[in-house]
Amino acid sequence: MKQELNSDNSLLSRAGIPKQLAWGYLGIMIFMMGDGVEQGWLSPYLIGRGMTIQQSASLFTVYGITIAISSWFSGVLAEGFGPKKTMLMGLLLYIIGTAGFVGYGLPDLNFGMMLITYAIRGFGYPLFAYSFLVWITYRSPGKKLGSAVGWFWFVFTGGLNVFGAYYSSWAIEHLGYLDTLWSSIFWVLLGAFFALVLNKDKFEASAGKNTSTKAEELAKGLIIMKEEPKVLLGGIVRIINTTAQFAFPVFLPTYMAAHGFSTTEWLQIWGTIFTANIAFNLIFGFVGDGFGWRNTVMWFGGVGCAITTLLFYYSPVLFGSSFWMVMFCGILWGALLAGYVPLSALVPSLVKKDKGAAMAVLNLGAGLAVFVGPAIVGIFIGSLGNEGVVWILAGLYVLSAILTRFITLPDNAKTAHSGEPAAVIAAT
Repeated sequence: MKQELNSDNSLLSRAGIPKQLAWGYLGIMIFMMGDGVEQGWLSPYLIGRGMTIQQSASLFTVYGITIAISSWFSGVLAEGFGPKKTMLMGLLLYIIGTAGFVGYGLPDLNFGMMLITYAIRGFGYPLFAYSFLVWITYRSPGKKLGSAVGWFWFVFTGGLNVFGAYYSSWAIEHLGYLDTLWSSIFWVLLGAFFALVLNKDKFEASAGKNTSTKAEELAKGLIIMKEEPKVLLGGIVRIINTTAQFAFPVFLPTYMAAHGFSTTEWLQIWGTIFTANIAFNLIFGFVGDGFGWRNTVMWFGGVGCAITTLLFYYSPVLFGSSFWMVMFCGILWGALLAGYVPLSALVPSLVKKDKGAAMAVLNLGAGLAVFVGPAIVGIFIGSLGNEGVVWILAGLYVLSAILTRFITLPDNAKTAHSGEPAAVIAAT
């Protein structure tokens, strides 16, 4: 039995998962599944009940603002108070926000209450998930850090966009919309059980850091963008990376419905897109090591996503109501969205010290994408329509490719590896 256990641990280690954090990875996937139950259908549901698309976009924009703030603070709080306490804080804020949103905001469409409670809910998952990512960066050897982070984004995206979408496609038919949202509390509690209770690993921050110096890491995130402008460029590219991912659910469900696709079919398409995405998250990690981190982000991520964003949008026009062709075009977009994965290794490698500050910048970029995507929809859909918004999103991907061209490593190497753990974050 002991030999089998050692074999299992060895298998986890070879795969790049820190064996002492294995339960935490499972917990993150289940938690994010609960968090993602409404992502693909909440906007058309609200519009169907009488809200405007601009109001829906405003709701998601406010949600994105709190996610950005929470993402920015997650690293500092995780180091200052420990990941478990910070993750518990995120869990409680998620439950409070969800209870208020579903119990008091949604039934009567009290828009003010919806804005407040959905914003509170937005503080939840960054504190929970990104604090665990800090934990990973401390517990993974440098040569395995890329794989460990890749597995984090695998379970993160798998829970949020795949299992969340597939579960909700079943739940809204059998439980109804409101009860589906209530059920999310069960899933986040179950995820927290795995990540906080069954996960017995002890977190130890860098020696010699006190609370005040940890707080200074937040300021370093601003200073480092001035000292090393390429980190700022990386942060901008990180925003663009998933801007469309958070813009699409605001308006694409109603667009697809106008072309004959039901909510269930849309959720199945959305879930399948990110099934492909999580697989290619791992694939593009290896591609980046061979083809070059910067080249992979620039060509597969930027240029590839610009083309496939337009292809996915126009697929109902090009192929009619063909479910499988629309899904195929969506899968191409989701796969190339993973082309940004090497950004995780590229940006922290730009600096020799203060890698935690680079982490904070990319944390912020990840959070701001949740805000920027719906904001673009809310600002431009009234004047430019669905088509105009999609062309803006495609244009942003082209811009990201241009910006990435200037993110060069100090030694001009394609990749850079260190024997010491580096704080790395940012992926789809």
